[in-house]
Amino acid sequence: MANDQEMSGWTDLLHSSTKLLEHAGPSAHFPSLQRNLDQLESLSKKLKSKTIRAEAPSQSISATRLLAREGINAERLARDLKSFELKTTFEDVFPSEATTVEEYLQQIHEMAMVSSIQEAQKDNLRSFNDHMMQVLEEDWQKEKRDFLQSLSRLSTLPRGNSSILSSGFSSTVQMPPQASSPHVSKTSSNMEVMPMANKSIIEKKASVYAEILRNLNDARGRGLHFKPATAFRDAYESMGLDFSGMRSVTMQKIWHLIQALVGEYSNNRQKFSRKMSLVIGARRHLEWGHEKYILDMIKTHPSQAALGGAVGNLEKIQAFLRVRLRDHGMLDFDTTDIRRQPPIDTTWQQIYYCLRTGYYDEAKKVAESSRAAHQFAPQLAEWIASGGSVSPETAAVASEECEKLLRMGDRAGRPGYDRKKLLLYAIISGSRRQVERLLRDVPSLFGTIEDFLWFKLSAIRDCPGGSSSIVLSEGLVPYNLDDLQGYLNKFEPSYYTKNGKDPLVYPYVLLLSIQFLPAVLYLFKEVGEEGYNVDAVHISIALADNGVLSDGIGTDRKIGVMDACAEVASIIRQYGSVYLRQGNLELALEYYAQAAAAMGGGEVSWIGRGSSDQQRQRNMMLRQLLTEVLLQDGGISLLLGPRGTGEEGALSKYIMDWNSRQQFLLEAARQCQEAGLYDKSVEIHKRVGAFSVALETVNKCLSDVICAMSRGRLDGESRAASLIQSGNDILENFKYSSGVSLQEKEPVSEQQTVLRQLEAILHISKLARAGQHVDALREIIKIPFLPLNPRVPDVHYDVFQKLSPHVQACVPHLLKITLNCLDNVKDTDGTLRALKSKIANLVANNMNRNWPQDLIEKVAQSI
Repeated sequence: MANDQEMSGWTDLLHSSTKLLEHAGPSAHFPSLQRNLDQLESLSKKLKSKTIRAEAPSQSISATRLLAREGINAERLARDLKSFELKTTFEDVFPSEATTVEEYLQQIHEMAMVSSIQEAQKDNLRSFNDHMMQVLEEDWQKEKRDFLQSLSRLSTLPRGNSSILSSGFSSTVQMPPQASSPHVSKTSSNMEVMPMANKSIIEKKASVYAEILRNLNDARGRGLHFKPATAFRDAYESMGLDFSGMRSVTMQKIWHLIQALVGEYSNNRQKFSRKMSLVIGARRHLEWGHEKYILDMIKTHPSQAALGGAVGNLEKIQAFLRVRLRDHGMLDFDTTDIRRQPPIDTTWQQIYYCLRTGYYDEAKKVAESSRAAHQFAPQLAEWIASGGSVSPETAAVASEECEKLLRMGDRAGRPGYDRKKLLLYAIISGSRRQVERLLRDVPSLFGTIEDFLWFKLSAIRDCPGGSSSIVLSEGLVPYNLDDLQGYLNKFEPSYYTKNGKDPLVYPYVLLLSIQFLPAVLYLFKEVGEEGYNVDAVHISIALADNGVLSDGIGTDRKIGVMDACAEVASIIRQYGSVYLRQGNLELALEYYAQAAAAMGGGEVSWIGRGSSDQQRQRNMMLRQLLTEVLLQDGGISLLLGPRGTGEEGALSKYIMDWNSRQQFLLEAARQCQEAGLYDKSVEIHKRVGAFSVALETVNKCLSDVICAMSRGRLDGESRAASLIQSGNDILENFKYSSGVSLQEKEPVSEQQTVLRQLEAILHISKLARAGQHVDALREIIKIPFLPLNPRVPDVHYDVFQKLSPHVQACVPHLLKITLNCLDNVKDTDGTLRALKSKIANLVANNMNRNWPQDLIEKVAQSI
């Protein structure tokens, strides 16, 4: 009814206004205006606002006067109203409409169920959106990498050696074509053919890491100080490769961990054992990560942190606690009036987070200044000073306090605050029983694996003889590194990596638990576009150089210390062998040197401070690898230089003693000869001054060529000419060499005679093939080492007794040539018949020499 009356009122008003418009005529004083409803509404609001502004001062004055009459300060009231907040009451949420308790509880149950369902729907929707965004981000990153790598491949298509293989190390060492030539200088072989931006991730890592390796080997060879882990980390950061998306562990983080483990950025810790120093290094890395975390948290919540200007470490921890405990009311370090509101005691929180962040001095300061932690302060000071190895008495007291706290449980109304106290006493006690019981009874202590590992590493005690060798008072066994490794190894790698979504978490955990060899082997097997296998090689180099491989075997007791070094040396060697196959001998040599150093204990092997067994293993492997390089094309010029035995080449950097170098080269030359690499054997023997051996090798090769020519080899003449030239060069070098011993002169003279005898046989063979049979027979008669001169009476001694085996092998060939020449020349004076008789007697007297059957038949036919 009210609506009908209202509509009729509006209708009457409209009718009246229409009549007025009809009767109203145009006026010269008042022009006609037309406005629609929106314009009228806007004008009315503007008019109303002017009225309100005019009335506001009078209303404000009246209100202030009224409040003053009642004794109320208007300014204070306005200030309080700004902080006034409306809060819902219990009745607002749960209206009391029920008449019985059962109905009331039924209403509460229904409302709770509806609220839970709504909250679950919101959480599901939020989780789904987050998951979709994460998937989209990962897909985008993958598409971007694929696109950039496709551009890289397109830009390198004209180059023959730049194709990137799908797996393995082949893609890591794609060298420029000129690198395979032994005559290219060091500078040109290392030139960058394409810009770094156009390279794949694997090529970038291989190139940058190789430069650091050169610097490392150069520093070790000259006895200079060098930090390999720091250098590798800086090199990795310079590439800018960590676009990991949602991954919690990146390779940059792993390199920082390696740097912390080997102690390259911390103070000297010689008072601790090497294994305990590694544990402390892992703990320092986690503390560095937590410091970064709290600074990010403060930066994200600046108003709640209320950090202020220039502050110390303790102020950072307090600012972090303001953010972390923002829903728990006033904190003790922020209160000014204790009587106003009881503050929350954060003593144990401050001590724990100071230790967790590496602020040890601040932790002691808090403990000493607090009444709640006054008894804990000396125990904490002892733990910090001793690096975690407190006395048995202190450990027993801390263990007893843990028992008391576990029996007591959480305090009513203060859940969780004494847990930090429990953690701290468990760390001080270092008791295996307390550590394991704490994790079993309070499983929600740690929110991240980093917090969990920091607690475990802090509780570890140094037990040189195993866990059973040190027992605390009252039979408490200390928690040691083996316990931690055994616990972590119960889980499969997929548990840590989330089925491959975060692949570096598992090797990160292994490295934090001082399991270096398993971590390196796991990364080495990860072949993919990220190039983790390349990182594994250089991580093993950094660990091996610092000599910590023997302490990072892990729980596999079947692997010994030398086996661990051999495993890592094999990885480095395998990586370097790819460069060898590509023709980059210089870079292969650098990696081979590190492989041998890893076998010898790292840096100490360069200066001879390793054990005798390590030095023997290192020298054995180094000689083997250097020989492998030496046998390649260009290996002699790389290792020995243009002349000498390595003084001007790379060999002097690895074998500095001249006698050792000579012994190595002689052994390498022997291997060359056994492998049929006679040219390299000759060159090496010439370098070390063994001219007689070099000349004997030339004679052997020349003898083989002459015998091959008798069987119809076509290229024998050119090869024979080259060998004779090589022999003459050896004799020339011997003639002008100043360091030749007297014992070398006689063997050289004997081998020179053999060379001339073979040269004479070769000359006769040439004359016979040219059809100059008479000239060939004249030369045969002149040969002094065979009794074939018809004018000389027969002799009855063994003519082969003093004849070189290389010449003896050519005698059947020479006799065949003689018989062929006799068949083509007429006998005018009986000389040729006498020569045939000489040949027949020579063959008859040497039937035991197993000469060819065709020679014997030919002699029989000629008689």
